[in-house]
Amino acid sequence: MSANLLSEAGIKVPKGSVASTPAEAYEAAKKLGTTDLVIKAQVLAGGRGKGHFDSGLKGGVKTIYSPEEARDLASKMIGHKIFTKQTGASGKDCNKVFIVERKYVRREYYFAILMDRATRGPVIVASSQGGVDIESVAEENPDAIVKLPIDIKKGLSIEAAQGLADKLGFVGNAREEAADTFVKLYKLFLAKDATQIEINPLVETSDNQVMCMDAKFGFDDNASFRQKDVFALRDPTQEDPREVQAEKWDLNYIGLDGRIGCLVNGAGLAMSTMDIIKLHGGEPANFLDVGGSASTKQISEAFKIISSDSGVSAAL
Repeated sequence: MSANLLSEAGIKVPKGSVASTPAEAYEAAKKLGTTDLVIKAQVLAGGRGKGHFDSGLKGGVKTIYSPEEARDLASKMIGHKIFTKQTGASGKDCNKVFIVERKYVRREYYFAILMDRATRGPVIVASSQGGVDIESVAEENPDAIVKLPIDIKKGLSIEAAQGLADKLGFVGNAREEAADTFVKLYKLFLAKDATQIEINPLVETSDNQVMCMDAKFGFDDNASFRQKDVFALRDPTQEDPREVQAEKWDLNYIGLDGRIGCLVNGAGLAMSTMDIIKLHGGEPANFLDVGGSASTKQISEAFKIISSDSGVSAAL
């Protein structure tokens, strides 16, 4: 999905296609007409490259050299769970893989647009150290992180984008192409009511092209009525089933790892309740705000969701 959104916005991405079966992976690799390929597990979680599958396969991003290899690796990814730093102990089901042409990279960067409470608007977070966990970069070398708040009324100018490209170390034609990519990404962020666009890595290839190699999107649920094409692509199998069920009943639920379930009226009170649990040495099993006008049926469904968590031993 992310590659299609980027491509439609005029942003360069490697050629590739999604496959739902090993046979489709074979055909996708064959269609690309090259022996330099990459297969990527399609799951909503970061850290795939260092993840592992319940099939025994290590790594959710693999370099491959033939359609046959694409088919074989797809059979060890599709229909299996992948475990990464971001999936938790339960892992994520891998239902699809992305077969994409391999690009030879000169440099890797990190680029993201997020909504920032401090500046009350979008902010660009970027680094010349891409292709790795940005959290590690922020911890080990915080000076490598560049932040650029954006006035949502004025937008991102080409001059500001060029200045960012300079700070990241782009030169020559790559500087202009990087700035153009930044502006297009910001326009896409606004057009799709995104809350997050993360490109990791953003790269300069050996032939000096600037391309988005991998992307993660987040969208504002409140904009689903005008972003029907985006929300139609939603895959509930990649989400916590408890959160999916809660949404059906207009409940705000987030699963956690503790043993004390929480059912609270109001988000502020819910947060305070979780804090009190933590203060006294406990661990909350969830955040659950039923809202100010919850019906008997909603309360009943909320209890069902809490009790469906086998780790819950008590509830508040």
